[in-house]
Amino acid sequence: MAENGCELIEALEHEWRDALCSKDMDRLRDLVHPDFTLIGTRSTGPFTMRRDEWLDAIERREVNDIELEVQDATVLDQVMVGTVQARWRVKYLNRVIDDCVLLTDVWVFDEGRWRALRRHSTPAPAVAITKERRR
Repeated sequence: MAENGCELIEALEHEWRDALCSKDMDRLRDLVHPDFTLIGTRSTGPFTMRRDEWLDAIERREVNDIELEVQDATVLDQVMVGTVQARWRVKYLNRVIDDCVLLTDVWVFDEGRWRALRRHSTPAPAVAITKERRR
């Protein structure tokens, strides 16, 4: 992994995390592409969530803490792919959720900036994350 690619993805992932923790909806709208899709798995099975549905869910939950570590990054001219280990604690629908996931984030360079186009989230065992944490 090229060091500058990892640094670029880390900066974007931290910006995304900070916007989530502060519920900065304007910043989140800038960071996620209009065609953004979250793909993942829950105890009830696989799910897909489009951008507007995801933004609506963000407004209804309280993020207590997010830790993340970029494990790998590939950077091309117009596309980046990052593999991120994350752990977060959120309150959603009156339930506290403490979750560890492995994320694959696809970023595209669009309208002069990097924007998240896809996020694939896979449940992962709890691990110690060595990078910064935001509360």
